[in-house]
Amino acid sequence: MNCDYVLTTCPFCGCGCGFYLSTVNGKVTGVEPCFTDRVSQGKLCIKGRRAHEFIHSPDRLTTPLVRRNGRLQAASWAEALDLVADELARIRNVYSPDAIGLLSSAKCTNEENYLMMKLARAVIGTNNVDHCARLCHASTVAGLAAAFGSGAMTNSIPEVADAKCILITGSNTIEQHPLIGSRVLEAKEKGATLIVVDPRETPLSAHADYFLRQRPGTDVAWINGFMHVIIREGLHDQAFIDERTEGFEALRQVVAEYTPERVAEITGIPAEALVQAARAYAGAESAMILYSMGITQHTTGTDNVKSVANLAMLTGNLGRPGTGVNPLRGQNNVQGACDMGALPNVYSGYQRVTDAAAREKFERAWGCSLPGEVGLTVVEMMNAAAEGRVRAMYIMGENPMVSDPDIQHVREALEALEFLVVQDIFMSETAALADVVLPGACYAEKEGTFTNTDRTVLRVRKAVDPPGEARPDWQILCEVAGRLASPAGWSYDAPREIMAEIARLTPSYGGISHERLDRGEVLAWPCPTPDSPGTPYLHKDRFVRGRGLFHAIHYRGSAERPDEEYPFILTTGRTMFHFHTGTMTRRIGLLNYEQPGAYVEINPADAEALGVANGETVQVASRRGAIEVAALVSERVPKGVVFIPFHFAEAAANVLTNPALDPDAKIPELKVCAVQIAKRSAR
Repeated sequence: MNCDYVLTTCPFCGCGCGFYLSTVNGKVTGVEPCFTDRVSQGKLCIKGRRAHEFIHSPDRLTTPLVRRNGRLQAASWAEALDLVADELARIRNVYSPDAIGLLSSAKCTNEENYLMMKLARAVIGTNNVDHCARLCHASTVAGLAAAFGSGAMTNSIPEVADAKCILITGSNTIEQHPLIGSRVLEAKEKGATLIVVDPRETPLSAHADYFLRQRPGTDVAWINGFMHVIIREGLHDQAFIDERTEGFEALRQVVAEYTPERVAEITGIPAEALVQAARAYAGAESAMILYSMGITQHTTGTDNVKSVANLAMLTGNLGRPGTGVNPLRGQNNVQGACDMGALPNVYSGYQRVTDAAAREKFERAWGCSLPGEVGLTVVEMMNAAAEGRVRAMYIMGENPMVSDPDIQHVREALEALEFLVVQDIFMSETAALADVVLPGACYAEKEGTFTNTDRTVLRVRKAVDPPGEARPDWQILCEVAGRLASPAGWSYDAPREIMAEIARLTPSYGGISHERLDRGEVLAWPCPTPDSPGTPYLHKDRFVRGRGLFHAIHYRGSAERPDEEYPFILTTGRTMFHFHTGTMTRRIGLLNYEQPGAYVEINPADAEALGVANGETVQVASRRGAIEVAALVSERVPKGVVFIPFHFAEAAANVLTNPALDPDAKIPELKVCAVQIAKRSAR
């Protein structure tokens, strides 16, 4: 019997918990906690504890599939890869490189995301490359980069436990980032003040000193209200403002209009509660802001993020331990996928494709000419596909048929393509539409790195071989590139060589290597040199952009609001027991037992008015489509607001959601749309 324990990184949320995979005779048999891990400290959430169960699922893709006579049938790797290369080359040559779109993946490694963006730019010749960060934290990257010069979490996870005040908004932290939520509770036990601003009751709201329930889509208004109170009462940090920021006077003039009384009318937050919470935040020795997609997934998402940045700068809560603006990334490597340039406007390290010097650097390294125009985002690719401007797509480890807004439109777009290739570990709803399906390796079957939500680069280690003929994604990408172009520049023996190339071209990763990580070094970027210790918290003495920039922002309403026909606001999110589109967690028995299907939370007063009983099946409809789902009557949501988790393809919340985009970040408004609810018998 051959037994082993392999230290690796969890494939679910952005916490980046380390654990051991236990293996027996080439099979993963369990997960064991790592008590020295800086994040998990020997504790794991229910998903992490079961992270081994999908690895050997009988549903795994084990051989390439090619569509013949309308059906996906087994094929050799040579046939599948030749077809992919031939079709991509044909469409590139007949139409243009920009007739092809590529989606990378927050579930793949840094090395694989780097290769996907290199394939798009250096081989195909397009900047049409994006990934699911567009659907979750694109507005974080845009907003924080504009305010600070860097679009990432400013502080580290261990610091949460030592903050004196924690403001959480748009984040169900206990359920979505449990090992960060546990540190919030640790801070509370030490005496920290906890402020939760959320339309929906969450596990942490029960522990909050101040729980403020805003109407969905009114975040700029309540944040401006906080700042109004802080400036009016002289609680702002004038020395920090004078020494380290610019744009304060314009901000002061705008927030002067947002009195607590006016904010109460817009948001529904009682004026006195707003005042008390603002005083608590401003008066703390160190105050930390945690937020997630309740802030970002709006047509005003970038404005929301800039407003959060304004609040932190106003009170001097940046550049010190236990402070900062801290977006909690939803997936295991969504931070890393952004860092690697799997975005239409930047190369790795956020070097802009429109910057001639950056473009020339990558051209020299890759030996090719590169396009200088910003490419299409996820939603823009789907629109272009529906219109016939994008003719082919290559999708790696993404499932837009569940994750994207307005799923019926997504289906129409994908079906309009001349060629679709999907690379994944399961036959997802998106893969089922493909012309070619390529079987990839999961996290337990390959080497590489993830970058977690606090910018720490973490090792992913191979514990077992992939099933059947499945291959690591980085190897597949190299095979495709080698068929489309010269194999030169694509002959990597191992992911550590890819990381070495990343380090050469990416200043913030310049000192990161597999060798250093394997020695146990904890490295958070920026880590510019091989002897750099990394950077646990940003902006210590100066902002990346020099001075922090205040943005004077007025409240704007959501793109779609309730009316007589569609009287409820729908907001969406995740549950404790499932992850993203469910392709992994819905193949884990205990998680399915705990949460077997979709539901819609309805306030008791609304349920009574509709004549709907708890557990009864109802139809929820928007202007884009309708689903049937069980009613969960609960005071977790206020009157007029309903909540549906988006994991469940059979009752997909994103059939309903609005694809309207933030004008800056191009993120869709997944958190607010108007719906109607009817009893099934009433239709």
